Amino acid sequence: MCVSVRDDKICLMRAEIISIGTELLMGQITDTNAAFLSSQLPSLGIGLYWVTQVGDNQGRIVEALERGLGRSDIILTTGGLGPTEDDLTRESIAKFMGEEMYRDPELLIWLQGVMQNNFRNTNRQMTSNNFKQANLIPSAKAIPNDRGTAPGWMVEKNGKMIISMPGPPSEMTNMWQRHVRPMLAQKFPGDILVSRFIKAYGLGESALDAMIEEYLHSNNPSIGVYTRPDGIMMRLTAKAPDEAAGREILAPVEAGIQRILQDYVWGFDDDTIVSVVGKELKAKGMTLATMESCTGGLLASHITDTAGSSDFFKGGLVTYTNEIKTSFGVDPSIIETKGAISPETAEAMAKAVRLRLHSSIGIGITGVAGPDPIEGKPVGEVHLAISDGIRSATFMGKYRPPRADLKSRAAYAALFNLRAFLKQS
Repeated sequence: MCVSVRDDKICLMRAEIISIGTELLMGQITDTNAAFLSSQLPSLGIGLYWVTQVGDNQGRIVEALERGLGRSDIILTTGGLGPTEDDLTRESIAKFMGEEMYRDPELLIWLQGVMQNNFRNTNRQMTSNNFKQANLIPSAKAIPNDRGTAPGWMVEKNGKMIISMPGPPSEMTNMWQRHVRPMLAQKFPGDILVSRFIKAYGLGESALDAMIEEYLHSNNPSIGVYTRPDGIMMRLTAKAPDEAAGREILAPVEAGIQRILQDYVWGFDDDTIVSVVGKELKAKGMTLATMESCTGGLLASHITDTAGSSDFFKGGLVTYTNEIKTSFGVDPSIIETKGAISPETAEAMAKAVRLRLHSSIGIGITGVAGPDPIEGKPVGEVHLAISDGIRSATFMGKYRPPRADLKSRAAYAALFNLRAFLKQS
């Protein structure tokens, strides 16, 4: 089996993730475990083709295992290893393998020690159902859990493998990093996938595709294009014996794409637009403050999601009503004559917050988040302004509902316009 975004030319070990838990199917929690594992497999030279979610039902879990091992080399399961009656991963694997579970003496001793310590610290009584976590089948090996009480399982059958890890993300990621990943790297040496992410903004996906078409039919590296709230991401993936060789394969294609897209490219790999503008602000010795209306503080939230943002971000004001805008320094006559939803008011907000919070640059955002028009302005019309005390720039965008998407796009637009503003200063 082969893995590629646009064709099937890069051949790898096949993997499938089975996420177990009824709460996943009901939308009560998000499957962050699958997302994490998806990001980890390529660097091991393992291709992921399927992700399955299944509830806490033994028959359906067994069915998922049968289907999975029929088409994949490695099954990674998460969840269902706890002590309760609906934790059925062990039982399901035992049934699939046709083996009886037994209580492993060494695992039981370890579990008793861990649990006695846990229950002593929390003043709770240990119940007998916890001991099911010490169960194994003859073909299973326990995987240590350094963060919890549920060991993982590793089972091999006909040259294929089932690896079961706990559901709590902190336990799963620790088990993966410390035990599962090193074991897989040793067991399946060979070619790996090396990826480079190029991030662009200001182009639609179809326009970008047309611009870089000469590279899109490459087999090694392959190229995938994805639309995201912060623009478009291109993933370049090379198959190679090691990372250095992979980087050599990627380098000419990356250079060619950058040459074509030029200033549309704003970042790479783990860059965020906040980290990019934050680096630029710090290099210039500048600080930032925001005054938001329709985005309701989302811009400030995006900024403070980045560690180290306190080095350049003074703070943000959410001025949702005209009264609050004027109380923080916006001239009421501007709102009266130009309207709250206007470039003039956005500029006044940017100037006011810059002065009020003593920052080098201020950003103002005002617009119509919906559901109804305001001042004759349609839902989705947003005005942004940036001011550094000497010059100001205003921008108008029109964004489609729903409300959450509209707010997010407006907040990102403010950051990308700030990047352009800083390049001109």
